[in-house]
Amino acid sequence: MLALLLISGAAQRAQSCTSAIVSGKATPDGRPILWKSRDTDNLKNCVRHFNGEKYDYVAVTAYDRNPRSAWIGTNSAGFAIMNTLSYNLVEDDGKNSSAKRNGATMKRALEICGSVADFRNFLDTLSRPMQVSSNFGVIDAQGNACYFEVNGTRYTEYDVNDPRVAPHGYIVRTNYSFSGKDNDGGGHIRYQEAHNKLYNAVGCGEVSPRWFITNLSRSFHNPLMGIDLKSGRFNRPETNGWFVEQDFIARKSTSCAVAVQGVRKDEAPELTTMWTVMGYPPVTPIIPVWVKGGDRKLPAVLTTTDFKTSPLCDRSNALRRQVYSYRQGNLTENYFNWEKLFNKAGTGWMQLTEEVDNKYYPFYERELNKWREAGSLPVREVHNLYDLADSYPLQYLTNQ
Repeated sequence: MLALLLISGAAQRAQSCTSAIVSGKATPDGRPILWKSRDTDNLKNCVRHFNGEKYDYVAVTAYDRNPRSAWIGTNSAGFAIMNTLSYNLVEDDGKNSSAKRNGATMKRALEICGSVADFRNFLDTLSRPMQVSSNFGVIDAQGNACYFEVNGTRYTEYDVNDPRVAPHGYIVRTNYSFSGKDNDGGGHIRYQEAHNKLYNAVGCGEVSPRWFITNLSRSFHNPLMGIDLKSGRFNRPETNGWFVEQDFIARKSTSCAVAVQGVRKDEAPELTTMWTVMGYPPVTPIIPVWVKGGDRKLPAVLTTTDFKTSPLCDRSNALRRQVYSYRQGNLTENYFNWEKLFNKAGTGWMQLTEEVDNKYYPFYERELNKWREAGSLPVREVHNLYDLADSYPLQYLTNQ
């Protein structure tokens, strides 16, 4: 029984995603943002382009030649979707609790749904039980933004634009659902962290895709314990520079972080941008991706040509293994070398990653703003930007 409990606990830790949606009404530029920090036991992820039945799309998938699941993505209509697994959505009959089709449901939605309304209709047409247990977050090019808490037989919808539902213009979801069983599920402390930081950031007009990556995907703050490793009080000489992972958003099991930035109603859907951190977020720079032109080219460091590897993901995972390098004895896998990520000398890998983002993220934003003013996405310029994105991350990571 003890062994089963340990296995169950490890599985839940490995499926511990954190997510949020911010309405365009609450962002400084009026564009909605859909963010997910993905935790999984499969750390080999990549970005792929697909020619869908109705819409083309880009998405985070496994390395498989023909993956059956997508874990976050956006399509040519400007519709985007992601999920977090929910552990407290109890079925009415107690028999249909399978969640095998969470990723398959999102993959199908990306190729046939052009709006939040389309996704709602899609859920209505699925046969029951749906074999899902998720908080699905969706946005579209018309400014709609919603969470759907879905189990095998029903769903509950939460409109991020409705001030009665989201009075501050955002909603956070981790691994429990508000329509589910009380005081059950997982990720309550991660929920507090994301919710509290968003409350202040929205109020101060600071929310952006980069804000999500820097402040949440790379968060080592536990609000219940009242500790923030970035304070410097947990580094040498005060400590040995090691710490135990417990309810941080950045985790050993985090495979990627993505912030999909939607468009305003007067903008072309093709300008929807998937700001992507492929691999362990504390050591991996941000790279933008678009659907248009993705059938011909994507950043080579993010995708895979041999269906076996994504170069940036693999190198990031190698650094992760050095951070979580203590392996003596059982149940020690959550000890990590904080000094490698962050130190008082400013040479930690996460600190150096922020320096890379300081250099390149503003350039990406300037190019994107230029394309927004022009009203369309120039494929040749996008591909040139991908060449730039391919030129520095691996060199940076290899040098660590």
